[in-house]
Amino acid sequence: MSAKTAQTGPRKNRGADTHATRPAAAISPARAAAFEILTLVAAGKGHSDDLLHSPHTARLSQEDRNLATALVMGVLRWQIALDARITKLLARPEQPAQPVALALRMGAFQLLHMDRIPAHAVLNESVELCRTAGHPHAAGMVNAVLRKLVAQAQPGAQQANRNLPLFEFPAAFAERLGHPLWLVERWTATYGRKAALAICEYGQHEPASGGLFPSTNAPSTDEADLLSRDTLASSSDSNPALPQIDDGSRLVAELAAAALPFTADRAPQVWDCCAAPGGKTLVLAERLQSSAILATDISARRLARMAARVGSSQHGARIRCEVLDAATPAAEPNTAFDLILCDVPCSGTGTLARNPEIRHQLRPEDLARHAQRQRAILAGALRRLAPGGRLLYSTCSLEPEENEQVVNAVLAELPGMRRISLEVAFGNLRERGILSGGVVTDLIRTAIQDGALRILPGLHPCDGFFAALLERV
Repeated sequence: MSAKTAQTGPRKNRGADTHATRPAAAISPARAAAFEILTLVAAGKGHSDDLLHSPHTARLSQEDRNLATALVMGVLRWQIALDARITKLLARPEQPAQPVALALRMGAFQLLHMDRIPAHAVLNESVELCRTAGHPHAAGMVNAVLRKLVAQAQPGAQQANRNLPLFEFPAAFAERLGHPLWLVERWTATYGRKAALAICEYGQHEPASGGLFPSTNAPSTDEADLLSRDTLASSSDSNPALPQIDDGSRLVAELAAAALPFTADRAPQVWDCCAAPGGKTLVLAERLQSSAILATDISARRLARMAARVGSSQHGARIRCEVLDAATPAAEPNTAFDLILCDVPCSGTGTLARNPEIRHQLRPEDLARHAQRQRAILAGALRRLAPGGRLLYSTCSLEPEENEQVVNAVLAELPGMRRISLEVAFGNLRERGILSGGVVTDLIRTAIQDGALRILPGLHPCDGFFAALLERV
């Protein structure tokens, strides 16, 4: 964001990029940046994390950058719950224009979830955001709605949680915890009501990162505390060669490396077939020191960034990066790989705490489209597997259509493949000291079913994901 924007708020209207029409001297730089970023996210013109690390926040002070981040991520996480509260206070039932709705959401989030910000500052800047966004006629309505919220919020936003009923139906906690009802109903049908509630509760908190698995900052409810806290340390966390990636991605890469079959007579051939942004590739390179690694991605832009990242690492000479669609691989037709990591693009429903906008953008019909693409990628990758070679298929989705059903469909079409229980890889991680024995025991007990791994956020204190290990006979 330019210096002028940082001082005066949203930019002048330039089409779809922003709705601002005149300078907004009364708007703080953090709120102006948050409003602009949320506008772009709503228009499908960027991902929140990318925009929060872009020129939109580059000129902000660290304090303002922190506030902008809290506003963006908080509004996205709580949008459904905020809209439900706001709708009940509107004099007219029609949905406000997008800029007006956004000003209301930002104001409501600050009033209900950020008790250190004075209410008068929230009201004044929310009204000014509405005016500068080209809707001065709605400023009075924004002021009136937020004043009602101020009155309702006393003696504090947490009061509502203390008055929760002993039993909540999925529709009630879906709205209260800001998740789409259709997703919550799916999780309830697949995993049960308690698990669905835990998933939603986890999705409303900033996820911890930097450790292996799992982090120790998960919600401390009975349902979320299946893993004992005294067994979570990993002896490898301090290894400076390992990238700082989220716990789920790290564990997927560790499992893939631990699943490599014995190939002492030659350097193992490893393929990370959906590799960008490269964190899992670097874990593979660190764990498999004698391997030659091919890292591919369908996006030339993402792969270029990844190539620069891995090229600057100590493993760069062993990692070759190529643009390639894994569903129809054409490069090196004679190469047979001993190990393939197939971490496919997916809906991302296991990462809603980290990527909250997914809940507003995903539609039920998208799951079938994802599954079709995932089946093509998995089948294409399996065809490149050497005899005795193994492939780890993974997603960060909670949806069976993208996980078990994809694996089952592809195995039914390709002869000569079989499932291998991931207990084999977990045993290897325990022997190497990468995971403690307690963590391995708990994960095998709570997260492995039919040999595949299913991590549920809230029940396990990290993002949700699925992994299955396959082998060419």
